[in-house]
Amino acid sequence: MAAAQGVSAATVQRIWSARGLRPHKVKTFKLSDDPRFEDKLVDVVGLYLAPPEQAVVLCMDEKSQIQALDRTQASLPMKKGRAGTMTHDYKRNGTTTLFAALDVLTGKVIGQCLPRHRHEEFLKFLRTIDKEVPKNLRIHLILDNYATHTHPNVTAWLAKHPRFELHFTPTSSSWLNMVERFFGKLTDKAIRRGVFQSVPDLIAAIEAYLAAANDHPTPFVWTATAESILAKVRRGRVALETITN
Repeated sequence: MAAAQGVSAATVQRIWSARGLRPHKVKTFKLSDDPRFEDKLVDVVGLYLAPPEQAVVLCMDEKSQIQALDRTQASLPMKKGRAGTMTHDYKRNGTTTLFAALDVLTGKVIGQCLPRHRHEEFLKFLRTIDKEVPKNLRIHLILDNYATHTHPNVTAWLAKHPRFELHFTPTSSSWLNMVERFFGKLTDKAIRRGVFQSVPDLIAAIEAYLAAANDHPTPFVWTATAESILAKVRRGRVALETITN
């Protein structure tokens, strides 16, 4: 741009900054090709905007392969005039998977770290939810289409526990599951800058964050209606078809 207009790069940068232009930034997206996209969307958003009485709505997902990373040298703490530092390289000390279910109404999270990400672990977490949620409440569980969630053993267990009702998000629509916001906060505040010499150290940090968050829970408030989302998706499909055709 600077060369084309015969000005300095600094001038171009000042003009862009003054007008809030950021041509280097790119947003990611993917339109779901789920044939039942609209039905699933309306179902999930309906639970957010009008949760049923005598029931709890839980957004559930797994954050898999969380790495216990240890830095190759000691980190330096932040001090006046200098940011905190850590080495760019690290040692891998194993992984864990966090199973989490976010209560839409209260913001509290039922969480459990398990070594793997199979239907056996999912069943174990379902039993944990069953113990944690008062017996007089139905459980509406919002989750994705991962194969372990529909394994025959899971289906058989759910048949014996009719208070559970599963609501599946459309494919390529993780943004519709509010527990993803909790995972983002967990990563930023407890994992990304952490130093973990073992998997138990990592699990301890995750559990400490869970406990602190549950002491002062803040629910994520959903405001978008299904109609507004569908209208946005339709506009996106039209734009995409215009480019591809």
